[in-house]
Amino acid sequence: MPEALRARIAAVSAHLPSRYRTMDDIRARIAGTGGYAPPPGLLEDLTGVRGVHVHEDGENASDLAVAAARTALDEAGMSIGDIDLLLFASTAQDLIEPATSHLVAVKLGASCPVFDIKNACNSVLNAMEVAASFIQTGRYRTVLIACGEPATLATRWHTPDRQTLLRALPGYTASDAGAALVLTAGPAGPDDPGILALRFASNSEAWENCTVAGGGSMHHLSVHDDHTTLRLNGNLRQGALDALPRILDAAGEELRAVGASTFVAFHQIAMPQYREMIELLSLPEDRCMPAVAEHGNCAAASLPLQLVKAREADRIERGDLVTMIGLASGFSFGLALVRW
Repeated sequence: MPEALRARIAAVSAHLPSRYRTMDDIRARIAGTGGYAPPPGLLEDLTGVRGVHVHEDGENASDLAVAAARTALDEAGMSIGDIDLLLFASTAQDLIEPATSHLVAVKLGASCPVFDIKNACNSVLNAMEVAASFIQTGRYRTVLIACGEPATLATRWHTPDRQTLLRALPGYTASDAGAALVLTAGPAGPDDPGILALRFASNSEAWENCTVAGGGSMHHLSVHDDHTTLRLNGNLRQGALDALPRILDAAGEELRAVGASTFVAFHQIAMPQYREMIELLSLPEDRCMPAVAEHGNCAAASLPLQLVKAREADRIERGDLVTMIGLASGFSFGLALVRW
């Protein structure tokens, strides 16, 4: 009988561009377009975010992913030749075609199979599910997940009135980052490290609530601000609340186990949402990290970033139980329980 396998996280990394844009910088740039100028302090008060990271000129999603991937490979003690499958998982992409994973592969010197996984800010969690499934069946033994998020490209600068500013508010917390995970096969004993459970739920009726509409067949090559920037079209919070019964049905047992976790990472778009998530899902606040306040909303790179920050702060050690909770426009929910 073949040995039972479990996907384990051999390495996780995050890359943050050195350029940093404060909320006051953002306010000044909005005011400079000649439209509605938000009062000083308004953006900070509404979001609780101090600033965001910004990619260098000419730097693409693939470049952010490659920077993080190189660090992850070094941490795992591997070369790119050790990777059996490369997944690019992100809200962003370099091109409509081909898949951005090909550009990442060329820049890393990879010759393994590659493909993209895209599900807004849940992209990395969905890639973990795909990678874990391949590893458990023995199809691939070592998988590299790479994420690159030049999310500030979806920021709207000209806002003719206050209402437009509020619809564009998520774009002002959007932050650029890269992230990567190396998943490898290991034994699946009761105390062995690895991904213990993955659960997902969706409320697709809420797909219109938050969009970046330009570039697809619906708004092909659009230059309209409403289509090329991140925009709230409805109540994103309500879309999540409507999905709560499905979430509890899909992941109720795992959510009850969150209390035993040493650290809980969950997707963060602003500080009010951070506090509401803790209350809504009864998360242990002393085991969470409000990374969004300093680093902004790093989209699909958000969860790996929190793991890296928690590890740097000695809040995660080998053997600890870690929970990762993903939330994404669409609306999607994901949860991973991981033995570190």
